[in-house]
This record gives sequence, C-alpha cells and structure tokens, in this order.
Amino acid sequence: MIQKTDFLVIGSGIAGLSYAVKAAKHGRVTIITKKKIQQSNTALAQGGVAAVFGKQDSFSLHMEDTMKAGDGLCNPDVVKMVVENGPERIRELVDQGARFNKTGKGKFDFALGREGGHSAKRIVYAHDLTGREIEDALVACVRKHDNITILEDHVAVNLVTFSSSVRSGVLVTQYENICCGAYVLNKNTGEVETFHAAVTILATGGASKVYLYTSNPDIATGDGIAMAYRAGASVANLEFVQFHPTCLYHPKAKNFLISEAVRGEGGRLLDVRGRRFMADYTPDRELACRDVVARAIDNELKKTGAESVFLDISHKNTAFIRERFPNIHARCLEYGIDITTDPIPVVPAAHYMCGGVATDLNGKTDVQGLYAVGETACTGLHGANRLASNSLLEALVYAHNAYLDSVKEFSGLQNKVDITLDPWDETNTSDSDEAIVVSHNWDEIRRLMWNYVGIVRSDKRLQRAARRIKTIQDEINEYYWDFKVTSDLVELRNIATVAKLVIRSALMRKESRGLHYNIGYPNRDDKNFLAHTILKKRF
Repeated sequence: MIQKTDFLVIGSGIAGLSYAVKAAKHGRVTIITKKKIQQSNTALAQGGVAAVFGKQDSFSLHMEDTMKAGDGLCNPDVVKMVVENGPERIRELVDQGARFNKTGKGKFDFALGREGGHSAKRIVYAHDLTGREIEDALVACVRKHDNITILEDHVAVNLVTFSSSVRSGVLVTQYENICCGAYVLNKNTGEVETFHAAVTILATGGASKVYLYTSNPDIATGDGIAMAYRAGASVANLEFVQFHPTCLYHPKAKNFLISEAVRGEGGRLLDVRGRRFMADYTPDRELACRDVVARAIDNELKKTGAESVFLDISHKNTAFIRERFPNIHARCLEYGIDITTDPIPVVPAAHYMCGGVATDLNGKTDVQGLYAVGETACTGLHGANRLASNSLLEALVYAHNAYLDSVKEFSGLQNKVDITLDPWDETNTSDSDEAIVVSHNWDEIRRLMWNYVGIVRSDKRLQRAARRIKTIQDEINEYYWDFKVTSDLVELRNIATVAKLVIRSALMRKESRGLHYNIGYPNRDDKNFLAHTILKKRF
C-alpha cells in the first residue's frame, strides 16, 4: 500500500514534534513512531534546556563553555547560531504550554540550574522531569492539528530514493540522490507500507542501545543514522559516544539516569571507601564535563574492583532535595535508597551520540529532500563532547531551522517527486522460525561494543571488534534476505550498521579527544586530527 503525505516525520521526540507542529501550517504531516508517541528519549530527559536568561550570563559565555566541552571540533558558526536562538525557542515552548520552574510571577522568570561544564546558571528546568514536560506540551499541540496524522507502532525500515532499483527495500542502484519517502513496517498488521513524501525528516533519536549498559530506552537503536547511511547520506563523528557518568546501579533498575543536575546542586562523588575522589582528576571536581567525570569513574572502578561509585547529596536540606528532585527521590525509594540520607550507587552508561547524519545549519543532509534533526544529526554544535543540556536546545533550534528551509524545499519538490514508487518486495521470503538468531546477535553486538569500543579504547580492541561485526553483519544480511521483516530484525540490522560505523570512525582517529580516548594515542593531535570523521557509503 502506498500512502502520500507532504512532510514525513520519523520520530516523536522534541525535534520531530516541534517540527511537525510548524510544518502542519503548510501541508499534510505524517508522524511515524516506533511505539507510542510519548515514548522517546526526550521524555526521559531530566536536567533541562541550556539557554541564556541569567543576569550574570551571556551568549559569549555559553558559546565559550560549549566550545571548551567540544574539545576543538565545534563549528563556531553553529554554536553562535544555536546559542543566540535558544531563548526565543524556549519562550515559544512556554507559549505552546510547557511549564518550567520559576522564581517570579513573570512569564519568563525562570529558575535556573547549573550543570557540569557551565560557567553560570543557565539550565531551564521543570523539576527533574523537564523532558516529560516538554513532550507532553508538544504532544498536546500535535493532537490539536487536523493536518497531522500520528501513526504509532510503525517502524521505518528504509528510505526510498528517487530512481532507485529496489529489492526487498534494499537499495541496489542509485541514479539520483533524492529522498522521496520511506518503507515502514506496520507492527499491527505485519505489512510493510510505502510512504511517499516531498520532504522526509529523520528525528529518530540516538543509538546508545548499541551498548550493553545505557541510559536510553529500548527504541534508541540508531535507525535514522543507519537508514540515512544506506541511502547515501554522509555521517560524521560517530566515534564520539557520550557516556553519562551517573546511572543508577541496582539489579532491578533499568536505564535510570541520575541527572547531571544532582552534581550541579552540590552532589559529591565518593569511592567505595567514602572518599571524595574527583579532585584527583580535575580542579573542577564534580562540575567537570561528562567525558572527564566518566573516565574518572571508569578508572576508579578498575582500580578498586568495586561495582559502583556513589553520588551523595544527603548533606543538602531534605526539603530542598525532595522539591528539586521529586522523580529521582521517588524512583530511588522504590529500590530502597533514600537520597536524603543515603549515597546513590552509580556507574557510567552510554548516553548520547555526538555524531550522526551530517547536516548544514538548516538540518539539511546531502540527500535532497532529507533532513535530520535532534540526536540523529551531527550539526557541528557538540564537537567531540556535548555540553550538558545542549541537546534539547539543539533539537529546538534545528527543528525550527529545518521547518523554515524545508517549506521552501517542499515548494520546489512537489512536482519532482510525483512518481510511481516501487512497492516493498517480499518475494521468496517466509515467516521467521529462528528468532534466536536475532536475540543472540543483538546481545553479542551490545557486549562487543561495551567491552571493545567503550569509554577507554585501543587499536587492538577496535580491530577485534571490526572483524567480529563484519561476521555478524554477514549473518544478519543472510537472515534478512530469507525472512519477512520484523521490528526486532529491523532494529538488529540498524544497531549492527551503527556499530560498524562507530568502530570505523574510532579506528580512523589516531588521537584522544573529547569522548574518544585511545590508550595508544593518549594526547590530542591538532596537526593531524583537528577535523571531522566523515563516512559515506559507496554504491
């Protein structure tokens, strides 16, 4: 079945929803989302959105902090554009219904927090559920639009490119680099449907589920990055995987993040003996950037053999803790940890992809008609390491820019993409009776990435990972050709693709910079590697 729409938005986090609300003024919008519309990385974001509102703050300070965190690889033009446009996008969120903590009666008298790497208080927040507040407000706006269709439980399989020869949705030959939609698996029917669109927006979030331990939900399998790469788009800087320093360590807790804001409000990191250790690594102590803190914790764990370190904020006023961190307090209590009196056991976990689909200042990729926004994209803002709470900011600013640019693109492409698309071809495929192959490879990839491509790397480990991922990909491709696609198979194929790209990127960078640390090249090398790592598929 072929469905037509003007703007196809794949993903339902802050970037995709923000874009959809605006694009709906100009045409029909279809939102594809893997599960329910509110299940996204955005909804799990606790800390807040970084933007300049404080009297002691300035654009130049925010830009300086962002560039310092990015360790030489931030694009100054992008940093300036995002930082200067941030406050207006947050005011827009308030007008759309988002409610943030305030210190006064004024509409924009925001309470401001501070997080690691920031030289001033500039984090706009809604207690410790900022992402959920934003997601709820945007979902309410989306549901009001008659021009927006929401398709839940739909999984994008592949992008459709103009003048392509297609076999089971896999691109074989590409004659013109124009995206005109996507093949999408309807989980309710098991059928793969063809969506024809003038403009396609990838807003699928990150790919940290490629690692065994992650703060991300199960949906974060790098779908947008993998699909864009297969369609011929450039991807960039995928070696820079941000490991959040403080995820809750408990056998019954899955993917629960202890916000950066806990350290920003005075939380102290302690080793297994109760000693505060961050001064051994940096004068910034707990307020250092995430890459520094994550490596410090990783080193402490290896040095002591302990299963976790501890984050302690119990020295602060009990009422303040409960007011500032109600969700973290309640969730930890479920596991028998009272953060008003007890230190919280924490470990690092894969959290954020600083690399992604390469875009310009408007979110446009090098495939015509295809945009990437949010964590799916590599815009040049984060460089080698993202500054805390700049992710939601980037998503808002780039969704707006992509909206403005894609409306023009839409006008220019309406007639060009009025073509007949090849339907999905399931010839000679059957229902799978070997689901164990999928689950086994899924587990192996995630363990492989954690052990060999983690916080600290070496060429030997990376080369071993590269050999193994090639074998796994061969197995997946054989399986893919023989059986009808399922959501599990789609996701497995995507994490394998992302794993390969992360490994290749890491092997190319013979230095240590930001989030990429290689024990064979412990120093930063500006002479040879002050550049982005770009990968593009050859057809």
